[in-house]
Amino acid sequence: MSDYLKSTPNREGFFGNYGGAMLPPPLEPHFAEIRAAYDKLSKSADFLHELRYIRKHFQGRPTPISYLKNLSELAGGAQIYAKREDLNHTGAHKLNHCMAEGLLAKFMGKTKLIAETGAGQHGVALATAAAYFGLECEIHMGEVDMAKEAPNVTRMKLLGATVVPVGEGAKTLKEAVDSAFGSYIGQADHALFGIGSVVGPHPFPMMVRDFQKVVGMESREQFLEMTGELPDIVAACVGGGSNAMGLFSGFINDEDVALYGVEPMGTSSKLGDHAATLTYGVDGAIHGFATKVLLDENGEPAPVNTLASGLDYPGVGPEHAHLQSTGRVTYTSADDKESLKAFYELSRREGIIPALESAHALAFAMREAKNHVGKSILINLSGRGDKDIDFVTETYGFGE
Repeated sequence: MSDYLKSTPNREGFFGNYGGAMLPPPLEPHFAEIRAAYDKLSKSADFLHELRYIRKHFQGRPTPISYLKNLSELAGGAQIYAKREDLNHTGAHKLNHCMAEGLLAKFMGKTKLIAETGAGQHGVALATAAAYFGLECEIHMGEVDMAKEAPNVTRMKLLGATVVPVGEGAKTLKEAVDSAFGSYIGQADHALFGIGSVVGPHPFPMMVRDFQKVVGMESREQFLEMTGELPDIVAACVGGGSNAMGLFSGFINDEDVALYGVEPMGTSSKLGDHAATLTYGVDGAIHGFATKVLLDENGEPAPVNTLASGLDYPGVGPEHAHLQSTGRVTYTSADDKESLKAFYELSRREGIIPALESAHALAFAMREAKNHVGKSILINLSGRGDKDIDFVTETYGFGE
């Protein structure tokens, strides 16, 4: 699709200074096996044909772009559009890479999928893939997130997955990743770790981006068809960063298109009150790769906080750290209050209930619209808010 996507990362999995694979010795051969399998299958006509079939006939792709007319009038200035990944089967962008990871596991002869999940969308998507391909599935989820995202826990169990509660530390996404990696080490011979974002050791940041770039490829074609031109601004929320990299991939070579990643500012800029890694993080390593990390006074990954469980991570995908360093993508933030307001506004004015994660990108668009009169903003509506409605209404009411 582009020189950038073909040349980045390098063979060692580095996006500039970020990425790579720092693995315990027992896992090195297993990740080498995954790299070799992906190198082969990504060029395989049979693999790509089956993946295209799944996307069209099972996932329901392509997902549309919607013009948010009422919200645009409310915000004033720019016209706001949304790529509707909430209409992808299971309700989020996560199935794009999970079905591909399930297909990869099948081609590798694996019998089980293991993963972490934050908001539960990745867990639901991987459980769906496991059911489709006839594989076992084990999902690790922090107890705090299980309480916030109870509907997704139910969905995972209905799909046949074993959900492992994680009660250590902050009991959120970082601890779920730790737990899942620990379980995978003992099962790597017959299981594939279906990492849930553009994070982790090489090849996962590259592989998940490649599986998600369908979002950007569709968006570019659809926006041109709708308006006759490319969007002026493209924005997506960033936690680990898979939905953002998927969308950005369609526009990365279009220098006239400004790209924005929107991090969760939580309740304040104080360490522990947010999860804005690119805004406040430093160079470091987490979960087997080099990236920007939020660190505490002891040099350990810091506690994070956001009302959106899927963004609750003290690291970020290495490609995002690289794109920040090159200046190609601008990273900003939205806090809990403005994201919640965007959640209510989209629901009431457009008939679309967004995921709290996606509401961060929406908050950015509503905030920035007035500064870009006559321009267009395309956001990634990365998921639907079914999973969040109990938490939101019980905690904050109905936004009246």
